[in-house]
Amino acid sequence: MSGLFASTPFGARADEGLWTFNHFPSAKVQETYGFEPTVQWLDHLRMASLRLPRGCSASFVSPTGLVQTNHHCARDCLQQLSSPANNLVQDGFYAAKPEDEVKCPDVEANQLVGITDVTPQVREAVAGREGQDYGRALRETLAKLQRDCAGGDEAIRCDVVELYRGSVYDVYKYRRYQDVRLVFSPEEDIAFFGGDPDNFEFPRYDLDVAFLRVYDEHGAPLNTQANYFAYAPRDAQEGDLVFTSGNPGTTERLDTVAELEYDRDVVLPESLVYLAELRGLLLQFSAEGTEHARVAFAKLFAVENAYKARLGQFRALVNPGLIDSRRRAENELRAKVAADPQFQQRFGDPWAAIAQAVSHYRAVADRMEVVEEGRGPQSDLFAYARLLVRAAEQRQLPDIKRFQEFTEAGFPFTRQRLLANAPISTDLEKVLLRAWLVQLRRVLGPDDPLVRDVLGAQTAEKMASDLVDGTRLADPNERKRLLMGGIEAIKNSHDPLIRFAQEVDKQALVIRRDVEVNVEAVERRNAGVIAQVVFAAKGTGAYPDATFSPRVSYGTVKGYDENGRHVRYYTTIGEAYGRATGAEPLALPRSWLRARSDVDFSRKLNIASTNDIVRGNSGSPVVNTDGQVVGTIFDGNSQSLGGDFGFDDTSNRAVWVSVGAVKEALTKIYGTTRLNRELGF
Repeated sequence: MSGLFASTPFGARADEGLWTFNHFPSAKVQETYGFEPTVQWLDHLRMASLRLPRGCSASFVSPTGLVQTNHHCARDCLQQLSSPANNLVQDGFYAAKPEDEVKCPDVEANQLVGITDVTPQVREAVAGREGQDYGRALRETLAKLQRDCAGGDEAIRCDVVELYRGSVYDVYKYRRYQDVRLVFSPEEDIAFFGGDPDNFEFPRYDLDVAFLRVYDEHGAPLNTQANYFAYAPRDAQEGDLVFTSGNPGTTERLDTVAELEYDRDVVLPESLVYLAELRGLLLQFSAEGTEHARVAFAKLFAVENAYKARLGQFRALVNPGLIDSRRRAENELRAKVAADPQFQQRFGDPWAAIAQAVSHYRAVADRMEVVEEGRGPQSDLFAYARLLVRAAEQRQLPDIKRFQEFTEAGFPFTRQRLLANAPISTDLEKVLLRAWLVQLRRVLGPDDPLVRDVLGAQTAEKMASDLVDGTRLADPNERKRLLMGGIEAIKNSHDPLIRFAQEVDKQALVIRRDVEVNVEAVERRNAGVIAQVVFAAKGTGAYPDATFSPRVSYGTVKGYDENGRHVRYYTTIGEAYGRATGAEPLALPRSWLRARSDVDFSRKLNIASTNDIVRGNSGSPVVNTDGQVVGTIFDGNSQSLGGDFGFDDTSNRAVWVSVGAVKEALTKIYGTTRLNRELGF
């Protein structure tokens, strides 16, 4: 990894880049590969692609609203629709008839329909402002821009996306779909074949795919005749140029050295310890019985996935070459700025300001992380209580003064989550809430005012048990009553978990506002200053950090060298059969064993390419130059885990399920006649 980040910030090499749709480097692609993605080609790519706000990507693959994504992106829906007698995660699902398609309780799909540059309005609103005044003006301006864009239409979602660390602000206008139904998913054994040991590795042998369907406001399948990807007639071959259209999560490729060092020294080590403890807790709970294992499965998968991702990020940052090269680039830029007295007079030292904000965060990080985010409570019931308490308070405020999740733009998704008819395991809730209370006391100390207020002399185990047993928030009708009743319903509620959330929020909101003003606002303003310096020189010829908003990357189908050996760019279905042992995590499902003599062993199963991806790209379509889908992103190799901080095209690889494998499985293993016909094979 030492070759990473040899260039200055915003520099892009080879196939690197998380490009926005309105500033895609088509000329560079034409020069390098002889194919120019036109505006029309990119518009089709954008309109056929989707964002799933819980952290994934997807795409339309038929004229009637059929959506392709990953099995692991549909896992929450599968678990919510499961029961002790019908485990859809493990056993799979297929709606043989249209009426068998089942609504996912809290899945939303967003389709990007427009991008508008609002940079002048934002700059005018924050000009000359500092500290708390700057943060308030920025927050209120962004909320107003979002509200004006949506125009009161809940079918529209508008987000102001900050790009190039504040050098550019764009309003992304989405069509929002909240009636999303499950159509097909394979069994967990093949969707996650190899289990956690193979996660973020290559070669891989997974059919990590699922199909959903978007329905319109009349309850009919959405008409997507003009905006879908047809399946390619053949698998991608080595050297093929391919594109991904997805929603990469936040990256830190433009962070200062002070921010990266804090991640390396504090954030990632503490996150790894926390995730390891949580993983052990969930494993112990799962070992207590089949039903415990079923209800904990989705959370355990998420924790194991997060642990491996954080570990890869940590290993990237402890490589001295990474931060050393970033420091050299930063020093070069600082020297250029120091030579410009006018800049210094106008902006001061933005790097020093960011370092001071990082120092402030160090002093309050434990409280912020444990009480508000990061290492906060994993309990779904507590999440409901906190959202209800905050919704009652926030919805009384003008839209421009609310937290993002309660603005007119963000609230429909929050409301859908609150009202979802999803099952709750009280046993698991008690374990998770107890674990958080133990952590709260350990991290903040027994004499901390918050710990004294919420725990007092009680044990964490008894309090967790009393709260879970006493609450009615597992009932979606009760949550709806409290939500619709607003502030009066919350004030008059005797639900112990509501009252508990109110106590926690007294201090949680204090620390959240402190961080917003003294850390986030300072970092935003000064990172924007730094970015303007670089942006003035490079403009949109460079790509911005990812923001979990739609991006395009391009690359080629290609293997790589690792430890003196060449890793081939694909795996086959036959190799999956050959690797199976019959025991987890290498046990193929019965459906695959029954069809062994029917399938084509030479079919490509998983393919690797040089496309630049990070978390959030799961479910992204992989598209050829004809605009046909050739695969679905589901992972990266271990070398790609440092992708938050940079990209190395010699070894970083995106990993995807080939359409040939999907065709083979649907026709010869699952017999999904209706689905096959819709997909055109």
